[in-house]
Amino acid sequence: MRVYITGAAGFIGFHLAKLLLDEGVIVHGMDGMTTYYDVALKRGRLAVLQQTPGFGFSEFMLEDHERLAADIAAFRPDAIVHLAAQAGVRYSLEAPRSYLSSNIDGTFNVMEAARDTGVKHLLLASTSSVYGANTEMPYRETDKVDTQVSLYAATKKATEALSHSWAHLWNVPTTCFRFFTVYGPWGRPDMAPFKFTKAILAGETIDVYGHGEMFRDFTYVTDLVRGVRLLIDAAPERPAAPEEIAEGDSLSPVAPWRVVNIGNGEKVALGEFIAAIEAATGKTATRNLMEMQKGDVRATWADNTLLRLLTGYRPETGIRAGMAAFVDWYRDYYRL
Repeated sequence: MRVYITGAAGFIGFHLAKLLLDEGVIVHGMDGMTTYYDVALKRGRLAVLQQTPGFGFSEFMLEDHERLAADIAAFRPDAIVHLAAQAGVRYSLEAPRSYLSSNIDGTFNVMEAARDTGVKHLLLASTSSVYGANTEMPYRETDKVDTQVSLYAATKKATEALSHSWAHLWNVPTTCFRFFTVYGPWGRPDMAPFKFTKAILAGETIDVYGHGEMFRDFTYVTDLVRGVRLLIDAAPERPAAPEEIAEGDSLSPVAPWRVVNIGNGEKVALGEFIAAIEAATGKTATRNLMEMQKGDVRATWADNTLLRLLTGYRPETGIRAGMAAFVDWYRDYYRL
């Protein structure tokens, strides 16, 4: 099998590429290597992947549609996993146009290339943030999602809608997956697991938003990419009739398209998450309790029933074990 991964030097892209390469899959990655966070971390991930036979890499921006189309056509993938994006809820308040160009224009370029090369399965990363102001939990893929509270989430919801129309028009089997608070080794420095660990080890105060009264469905990265890997082999098919769609399945009645949550299926309190870092570091956090930030939500919690039905798999790493592994990696990487 041949798999093309956008965002291959990113946090999730790196782990997915590594998993596929370990299975003997031929992987070609691309990444724009943007400076949203420390490029050295991206170069470090890339160096690991480039030591493995079967991996190729191209560096350019998603917005370069001609280069992207040529790169994908030359590789001739069986599947495309589109992970590259401008991420981050808070940064979307500072640089909104980058989200429009990367997440919408860039994703459209990937969709065009998938159609033109006739891939067997196109998989696109979305986010739990699309559930927005929804209050009924756990979140289910069949829930209505029209109340996004950040531009980042809105652009991701837009790509879901675009990909559905593309799947309908051109019969491109498409799966969108909604990720829930991914963490683990080689993680992003702008996310709480990394920021809190760095501050606690340095004896610095951590900013705790929402006065700590927040919950997240933390998903360990190797669990998450295992779910993505299994979904590669579960390409949706256009149903012959709407009544053939199983209850709880997000499969479209008019396209080979569905959306799937990938989350641990557990709602973890922010205090419990901080306690897991304290246990892993052997240090006590000093908290600075703050108000909620614009674009943030109080809680996320995934119903992962559909993932289990499609793949027989569900994430299972608990927050204590996962954060212990992250802290071990952090200390080793930064030689602490």
